[in-house]
Amino acid sequence: MKASVEKKEKNQVVLQVEVEVEKVTKALDQAFKKVVKQVNVPGFRKGKVPRNIFEKRFGVEVLYNDALDILLPEAYSQAIKETKIEPVDRPEIDVEQIEQGQPFIFKATVTVKPEVQLGEYKGLEILAKDFSVKEEDIEDELKQLQNRHAELIVVEEGSVENGDIAVIDFEGFVDGVAFPGGKGNNYSLEIGSGTFIPGFEDQIIGMKKGDEKDVVVTFPENYHSEDLAGKEAIFKVVLHDIKRKQLPELNDDFAKDVDFETLDELKADIKKKLEEKAAHEEEHYRKDTVVEKAAENATVDIPEVMVNSEVDRMIKDFEQQLAYQGMNLDLYYQFSGTDENGLKEQFKKDAENHVKTNLVLDAIAKAENIEVSDEELEHELQHLAEQYQRDVEEIRQIFSARDGLEGLKADLQIRKTIDFLLEQSK
Repeated sequence: MKASVEKKEKNQVVLQVEVEVEKVTKALDQAFKKVVKQVNVPGFRKGKVPRNIFEKRFGVEVLYNDALDILLPEAYSQAIKETKIEPVDRPEIDVEQIEQGQPFIFKATVTVKPEVQLGEYKGLEILAKDFSVKEEDIEDELKQLQNRHAELIVVEEGSVENGDIAVIDFEGFVDGVAFPGGKGNNYSLEIGSGTFIPGFEDQIIGMKKGDEKDVVVTFPENYHSEDLAGKEAIFKVVLHDIKRKQLPELNDDFAKDVDFETLDELKADIKKKLEEKAAHEEEHYRKDTVVEKAAENATVDIPEVMVNSEVDRMIKDFEQQLAYQGMNLDLYYQFSGTDENGLKEQFKKDAENHVKTNLVLDAIAKAENIEVSDEELEHELQHLAEQYQRDVEEIRQIFSARDGLEGLKADLQIRKTIDFLLEQSK
């Protein structure tokens, strides 16, 4: 097989491929064996028509499409390897010649991974940032823990205060007409949580058990429902109960309730966990900084198809996250007031940044000869097996079924490249 490549504009190349006659003949033979099973010729049993009779009756041309299906995938794949191009999209195929006794010739126009012009990526400066755990951080975490263990008590006397749980009935009206979704009974609303329309919760403050009140609010201009956006609404509210959090006292008894002997032990544990979290945050900050700067300093013309593919991947991930919350994309579109095109537009900028970052890291890896050894790949498989408590061979099979371990190897190469940037930073 012969293959040559011609570069075009906008990261496109044209592959000119010629497949030898012997392979064409073999493909036509295979095509005949498939097609002959489907034809009926008087005087012959189905599938037993001789080749010469078949071609006289139907012509050899009826075999060309099936022969193409046999020849094209292998020839295109081999041409990619020979010319060492990296396609990022499906090719546009133009068959120039397929004929019995002649070479098979075709052109494939395809978008390839763009060339990256690297800028400065060694000696990148990481500005100092304080990640130390302070006493007030420990106190804040302790207060959150205290708040989570608070008891709700019913307030018989007095009025609603900020932070209380107000149990209410409500119904909303716009221009005197009730609107869908604007009604609730025995709804527990935490005042100050920002759950309801701005201004609603503030007007509940001061109400007493049994009070009725008209709460007047204006829907935001960007509200997801166009019928309500920017309009004034009146909510008729009835307050049934007031519930107030009663915080436990912070002492050794509280510490025992959360499985520690003393309050000092609890604080020490909180400090340790905050320090571990801060260490991770500092590591991510340092890595993000060098990667962002290396990407900013590089120049690359990113094919639109790569951005679109990344957007599609991000939407699939987002859809999975919604599923964990009991939602789907259709419901999200209704609640957010957007649609598929709007969501794609939201993800586009991040997708462009992600694609550029990966291209730059790949280019740095090639420039610095950063590779992943078989030993490093095996060590990662062992680590994943331990992490997920699975057999290492099972983990290997899972990755092999996806992309022959190449995806995992690529991830490891990116990690090694980022580590290299960190080592070279200042």
